[in-house]
Amino acid sequence: MHIPAAAAAWFLPFVLPICFYVAFTDMRDMRIKNHAVYALTLIFVVIGLFAIPPWSTDWLSGNLGPLSVSLPIYAWQLLHIVVILLLGIILNAAGVMGAGDAKFMAAASAFIWSGDLRVMMLILMACILAAVVTHRLAKHTPLRAIAPHWESWDRGKQFPMGLALAGSLAMYLILGTVLGS
Repeated sequence: MHIPAAAAAWFLPFVLPICFYVAFTDMRDMRIKNHAVYALTLIFVVIGLFAIPPWSTDWLSGNLGPLSVSLPIYAWQLLHIVVILLLGIILNAAGVMGAGDAKFMAAASAFIWSGDLRVMMLILMACILAAVVTHRLAKHTPLRAIAPHWESWDRGKQFPMGLALAGSLAMYLILGTVLGS
């Protein structure tokens, strides 16, 4: 994995509680709360200064449209938020995903290294499959009695993607801590 293990270890204890909160509130209310997205972004902005300090890391060259730009890794990771948020707005307008899902993906994208995109896609696919199977099984078994008033039980084909998205981010950072560069 391309994410530095030290960076993943810095982020993990702060991100993990937010991931649990997002999964819970999305199952309970079918909403990813804005304050959770803001907190996730703030964690990257603040903790990122310690985990991948812009003043002490190498600068990477890349292209922003027709311009060739050299920026610290910290700045490139922040640019992920802008790109994914724009894609999320388009997908939300097309009815493909909820606005909370799009905002959470944008905030979470700062933590994902570009070189780990394939790994992240595998993690995301596995988490979506596990989340759908687990949620649907719990919905149709006596486990539903533990939380009988959750909105996600009665939404038909709609699914609380926050469960899978938060699980994917948590799994990525856990694996990054163990297998990171």
